[in-house]
Amino acid sequence: MNFQQLRIIQEAVRCHFNLTEAASALFTSQSGVSKHIKDLEDELGVELFVRRGKRLLGLTGPGKELVEIVKRILLDTNNIRHLAAQFANRDQGLLRIAVTHTQARYALPPVISRFREDFPKVRLVLHQANPDETAALLLAGEVDLGIATEALAGVSELATFPFYDWHHVVIVPESHSLIAAPPLTLEILAEYPLVTYHEGFTGRSKLDAAFTRAGLVPDIVLSALDADVIKTYVELGLGVGIIADMAYQPLRDGGLRLLDCTGLFEKNTAWIATRKGHYLRNFAYRFIELCNPDLSEAAVRSANAPPNAFDTK
Repeated sequence: MNFQQLRIIQEAVRCHFNLTEAASALFTSQSGVSKHIKDLEDELGVELFVRRGKRLLGLTGPGKELVEIVKRILLDTNNIRHLAAQFANRDQGLLRIAVTHTQARYALPPVISRFREDFPKVRLVLHQANPDETAALLLAGEVDLGIATEALAGVSELATFPFYDWHHVVIVPESHSLIAAPPLTLEILAEYPLVTYHEGFTGRSKLDAAFTRAGLVPDIVLSALDADVIKTYVELGLGVGIIADMAYQPLRDGGLRLLDCTGLFEKNTAWIATRKGHYLRNFAYRFIELCNPDLSEAAVRSANAPPNAFDTK
């Protein structure tokens, strides 16, 4: 048994049992991948994959259990490398963060400015991604931290921590008729064309849920991935905008007016996530603490600990 065989097992599962894709990802040949799998099965004395001819269709019972062990082994192997770097170069290295546009544009600038003051030799890499992609990057070990409102809190392999709470707000052009109208209701909003976030982004699920509970079907004429696009088309008169409150900046958004929509939509929480068991450098803990001062290193370490494989409770 060797690490290459374990990597092949993990990659075969990640590539949905397509050995051509797995071989390409590992820079080897498909025949080499097949041989490594067969050698490992012969050594263990069990079949790990369900087959139809030469095609892999899924995992056998032993294969499913092995994959979980392989994940832990390869995760800890990577952690050893990070551990060595931690003590060899304590205040320098690489911090990789997957983040949505809204967080990168509006929430993180002051955090990153402060972090750069504390760790000038640490290179920051921001991967702009949607929430589902952020979760996938974390699980694949391709980033250290992920920040998003959607998709992270429900993944059991991730440890999630609150960054901050926020609400949706309603914006209109300066001359819009809603400025002089009675207090906003969902019924009134549903009478206008709306411009807001794409499904799966920035609390869109809670917007949809609010209208559904009221028995309303909003006329969403344009959905976008980020608030800057939404604000642009609201200024052009395409519709009434619904954006995250931190995205409205009075000094920069002079052509727009903020309307009072208190109580119309539920509170949202932006989350910081790590993969459980993933080794974090000291500066990663400091970054998290800058995001939320209540998140001490001890608290994050405790939540980030890998599940105990031998816990039978």
